[in-house]
Amino acid sequence: MIRIRMSQHDAHYGGNLVDGARILNLFGDVATELLIRHDGDEGLFRAYKSVDFLVPVYAGDYIEAEGEIVKIGKTSRIIEFKAWKIITKHPEVSNSAAIVLIEKELVCKAVGVCVTPKEKQWKLH
Repeated sequence: MIRIRMSQHDAHYGGNLVDGARILNLFGDVATELLIRHDGDEGLFRAYKSVDFLVPVYAGDYIEAEGEIVKIGKTSRIIEFKAWKIITKHPEVSNSAAIVLIEKELVCKAVGVCVTPKEKQWKLH
């Protein structure tokens, strides 16, 4: 799991909207950790089977990204990802106010395929 605050630098569109590619970047980092833990190697991200952006993300939001390996082949690993908004800005109070969400909001879900070549898998399971 990764938890990170989206900064003004991450805002790509009007209204401080964060580019969806930033969330996919977090999923890449999650995948890397999962592959290291499973195979002892960073592996390679091959493809996304699906990506669904569900809720807008803005500069100032805190995002939590997580993943789970759901299928293991000889070299491929299918990973399900989810990203949640857990804190959001609260401009009605002030320009620096924020609120911890009572229920986190699912902002993106995806399924990806990663590959760790056989010769790079050294961790015993």
